[in-house]
Amino acid sequence: MNNLVRVSTNDDVTVITIDNPPVNALSPGVPEGILAAIDQMNEDPAIKAAVVIGAGRTFVAGADIKEFGKMTSGVRSRGSLLPLLLRIEDSRKPVVMAIHGSAFGGGLELAMAGHYRVASPTAQVGQPEVNLGIIPGAGGTQRLPRLIGVAKAVEMCAGGKPVSTREAAALGLIDELIEGDLAVGAVVFARSIAEKPVSKTRDRSEKLGSAAEGAAIFATARDTARKKQRGLLAPLAAIDAVEAATQLPFEEGCQTEARLFTECLFSDQSKALIHVFFSEREVAKIPDVPKETPALPVHRVAVVGSGTMGGGIAMVFVNAGVPVVLKDVDQAALEMGLNRIKRNYATSVQRGRFTQSYVDERLELIKPVLSYDAFSDVDMAVEAVFEGMALKKTVFAELDRACRQGAILATNTSTLNIDEVAGATSRPESVIGTHFFSPANVMRLLEIVRGKKTTKEVIATCMQLSKKLGKIGVLVGNCRGFVGNRMFGPYRREAQFLVEEGADVAAVDEALVEFGNALGPLATGDLAGLDVGWRIRKEYRHLEKPGVRQPFAEDRLCELGRYGQKTMKGWYQYDENRRASADPEVTALVRKWSAEAGIPQRQISASEIVDRCTYALVNEGARILEEGYALRAADIDIIYLNGYGFPAYRGGPMWHADTVGLPKVYQRICELQLQHGELWTPAPLLKRLAEEGKTFAEYDKQQLAAA
Repeated sequence: MNNLVRVSTNDDVTVITIDNPPVNALSPGVPEGILAAIDQMNEDPAIKAAVVIGAGRTFVAGADIKEFGKMTSGVRSRGSLLPLLLRIEDSRKPVVMAIHGSAFGGGLELAMAGHYRVASPTAQVGQPEVNLGIIPGAGGTQRLPRLIGVAKAVEMCAGGKPVSTREAAALGLIDELIEGDLAVGAVVFARSIAEKPVSKTRDRSEKLGSAAEGAAIFATARDTARKKQRGLLAPLAAIDAVEAATQLPFEEGCQTEARLFTECLFSDQSKALIHVFFSEREVAKIPDVPKETPALPVHRVAVVGSGTMGGGIAMVFVNAGVPVVLKDVDQAALEMGLNRIKRNYATSVQRGRFTQSYVDERLELIKPVLSYDAFSDVDMAVEAVFEGMALKKTVFAELDRACRQGAILATNTSTLNIDEVAGATSRPESVIGTHFFSPANVMRLLEIVRGKKTTKEVIATCMQLSKKLGKIGVLVGNCRGFVGNRMFGPYRREAQFLVEEGADVAAVDEALVEFGNALGPLATGDLAGLDVGWRIRKEYRHLEKPGVRQPFAEDRLCELGRYGQKTMKGWYQYDENRRASADPEVTALVRKWSAEAGIPQRQISASEIVDRCTYALVNEGARILEEGYALRAADIDIIYLNGYGFPAYRGGPMWHADTVGLPKVYQRICELQLQHGELWTPAPLLKRLAEEGKTFAEYDKQQLAAA
């Protein structure tokens, strides 16, 4: 064996333990170790069966994802697991797979190569490969339908969501659920089946169904994938692979699966999604805040403001079990905020996300108050009032007075200067930005903004707290708009310019939705409230450079009271269900305003719309990166994927630019500069990397090496 796989005997049963922490990934050496142990078991006349089990907290949580990178980069790798799994399945004596924690991806494929599967009732199993832009590649799409039927196999392989082992047992994937000690129960089970004939999953066909049944299942699955996983290649490939299981012998089905797996693996989508997987883990690493930096305890939190954001933030904390003191200016505002929270929870209960008893427990954790005097014992206070510096400074002066020394004072500002806010207190070292995204109880992103004097302990606490809250925390620097909104400004600026130059409102949004965004930039404005950006622009109007073109259409719409969905009119008009439709009045108004401003009207292509909006993101992102307000290009990508609806299969704006090629992106930005002026001046970092033939990903590696 090897140090990744341990072997012991329990009388007449061999126990093979996978010990490759933290998640027992199928790294090189693990499958080979299992196979060697099974070969040894088959040669020992005293042994009747084998149990394969994981050490630590899980069975096998998947393949080693780094191996995929080796395969696509031409570095020699082990190749497919399938031949090894076939040899395990060919064992003359029964092999029982004992599952606890999770059996995902290659872990489930390994489990299905066994002759029996037993599991802890709290474990999960799944084929989540589509989340990495690939499909199962070691027989998973061929064995799973043979065990659980075609419809559920398609759902698991194309959807990527895990199922509980209780459900898996009902489906036929798990042979027995074991309460108590899994290892002991698995050995007992192995003895009970040791004398039975060995049955191979690959030889089974009773659950594959008829051609007519399959045709209906696959047609429905493809329609669902095209709607719910718009633009993604892997879900459709997974459906094709499961369909092959119903039409071809096992060996030929595996060949089809292997071909589809390879096509997916070498696609830009898979490379982008694997980049996202690793980047989500990288964002937690902060060069000057070591992992061992002590975090401050956060057992009780205050939230100032019970509006849409404040109420959502309160829900985030109580959902994580943290009691909240929720303050507003008067009883009417407080009751309105509490009622909004209750309505949000009621919707979650109706959708089956929460039980009523869970909701009742969460609501019990919220203490509504009208005075800062209730803040004396909180560990952290989060301000979520309107976006105005004077108001925020007033609130922070009150927090400074009311909160104990050592409490973290956080602002939910989306654009304002953290250091100026901190200046209203006597403890700027305790002040930090925690920019939640709306709706706060849904969106995964938390931009954590460090001030000039914010301590490492406060930063470490907020980064750790983000995980407890179920968020992806990304640390950013203190500049106007931080990272996300600073980039979003040029993105939406170009969207407005395009409309002012003659593009149809819907055409702008449709081009970017077709590109893969969840929502177009103008519809996004209507959803968030056009008055939010209007208020911010007025706050910063004095900083705008004279003589440089600024968009005007959205401000004019706000002056007419068109704030978006909240007023039933913005860029679009809305019915009582907030369904959008084009508004001819907006088209006429913008054409009139453009004529008055002397802006020539023209036909604008979808490709120009996409270039101008996405490359505006990239150019500003390059400036932010070079100025040090983002630690890595990958951090920018994670912000845009989780906070702004950028398509994950494109990897984020900076990865997308790398995929297109920075020389091409730079050349296009130079063209746009000639056409539209200094707003399109290429970022120095983009220019340098393009001229050197390098990528943002390579820049990240260089910065890491230098840190």
